[in-house]
Amino acid sequence: MISTKLTELLGIDHPVVCAPMGSVSGARLATAVTRAGGLGLVGVSYGDAAFIDEHVAQAAQGGGVWGVGCVMFTFDERPGLWDKVLGYAPPVIALSFGDADQVRRYVASAAESGAHVVVQVHDPEQAAVAVQAGASVLVAQGAEAGGHHKNLATLPLVPAVLDITQGTVPVVAAGGFADGRGLAAALALGADGVMMGTRFAVTEESMGTAGFKASLVSASTADTVNTRAFDVVRGIPWDEVYQARSVGNAFTREWTGRDEELAARRAEIEPEWTAAVARDDTSRRALFAGEVLDLVNDVPSAASVVRDTVSEAEAILRRLPGNVTT
Repeated sequence: MISTKLTELLGIDHPVVCAPMGSVSGARLATAVTRAGGLGLVGVSYGDAAFIDEHVAQAAQGGGVWGVGCVMFTFDERPGLWDKVLGYAPPVIALSFGDADQVRRYVASAAESGAHVVVQVHDPEQAAVAVQAGASVLVAQGAEAGGHHKNLATLPLVPAVLDITQGTVPVVAAGGFADGRGLAAALALGADGVMMGTRFAVTEESMGTAGFKASLVSASTADTVNTRAFDVVRGIPWDEVYQARSVGNAFTREWTGRDEELAARRAEIEPEWTAAVARDDTSRRALFAGEVLDLVNDVPSAASVVRDTVSEAEAILRRLPGNVTT
């Protein structure tokens, strides 16, 4: 057993967190990770009442230490959905992508509900705001991550965030983790655990479609690109400091770097794109995935991912004294 400040704070067995990925991390995946001893998070993302009532309710019924992941800037635009999330009393609420005011407001509200509040950060400045706001846990996510991120890589970001926290709250490393080697490396950096997205996205319990999973298994890290095209076609007002890492396809090749033109033609292109997503057309739909794709070659159960990650990390940590001389 690997015990860290994260496992002690949350009362979980293993310092492994499933990222709350929209359209991927539903109740089934979150519950499987929680039952395996990690922290499973339902990805509410942009907020959808029907999804909350189905998946957050199911996760609550599963028991254990589970949580909900919310993209802050979108909840301001959807009155009532935040209260709906809080109504299911998640033990953990994971917040991401908000400005300083939103971080302060949502952290305070989540903490008042009795939840442990996890805040994802992408630079030391965001880390300082989250700590001052009263976050229980920070997730330091580097640019290797799938989906949305800033430009700082995980390896230098994690120590920089640790310098901000000074041990006051657990820090979870994210972006570039898919197995026990990554967990061992994160612990060596001083982190208290890892959050994994892409690896859990390609599991039996993931909500990802058959085409999505097959595309990620067959793709390599070199196939990923950073793009804003999927945000523009969906009309989601992401801050331009963020891009999203996806497996490249015909849509990214056509539209990456042409944001203004895509926005101007959105009324024409969005219906066709949405129809392509509905039929799981992997040449058009978003295939968000991180730089760990070279390590993702199968579709295992979520429980086996947790188990194998921890056992491999334990074996590495036991070997380290024999590999290091002073």
